[in-house]
Amino acid sequence: MGCNFCATGSMGFKNNLSSGEIVEQLVHASTFSQIRNVVFMGMGEPLNNYSAVVEAVRIMTGLPFQLSSKRITISTVGIIHAINKLHDDLPGLNLAVSLHAPAQDIRCQIMPAARAFPLGKLMDSLQVYQRKSLQKIFIEYIMLDGVNDEEHHAHLLGKLLETFQVVVNLIPFNSIGTLSQFKPTSEQKVSNFQKILRGTYNIRTTVRKQMGRDISGACGQLLVNISDKPLGTAVPLTDIEDIVI
Repeated sequence: MGCNFCATGSMGFKNNLSSGEIVEQLVHASTFSQIRNVVFMGMGEPLNNYSAVVEAVRIMTGLPFQLSSKRITISTVGIIHAINKLHDDLPGLNLAVSLHAPAQDIRCQIMPAARAFPLGKLMDSLQVYQRKSLQKIFIEYIMLDGVNDEEHHAHLLGKLLETFQVVVNLIPFNSIGTLSQFKPTSEQKVSNFQKILRGTYNIRTTVRKQMGRDISGACGQLLVNISDKPLGTAVPLTDIEDIVI
């Protein structure tokens, strides 16, 4: 979706996965461990591949996998028309929204796709979704130094979400080298931000545990590179096996 803080997105769009390719990942993972939770997120936008995602989820919740719909989460940048029909097609799923900013102008600055999905209309859509589903909505919020991490941003976010039942997941920014104009927020500012959401607005707020930074494999760093070329030069791929080998 071209988010400016995400190295993965710089690889550009190649194609949508089929429902079979999506389920194949569950088949592969199941050979290593029993899979209890599935999250649709990462280098793609699930709700821009709506029919394949719906079919894949229906397969996962049926035989032989029989995953509970309560253990499946779909993450989105906020594709409003798809959110509007998601609960009817797949009731019981968890919905996570990559919000990342409490105001439309900031969202557009860091998430170009937000221009097509105004924040006010997105929040209206989420209100309807929550009334139908009666479930908490997960809010993903990346912390960018000086961009969206100040105290007034925390208060704006609190006021935006205070009528919802949500869990806010604060995500420390992972450095993506020369590709990035952004810097990580300090741990102290992350802590202060969390305290405002919890203390002033009584919003359940967590901080994502970071894993994979040492191999540039953390959130937003999943970019395939040619070793002797600068970050951002992607290797042409033909299949998922090319990544895991």
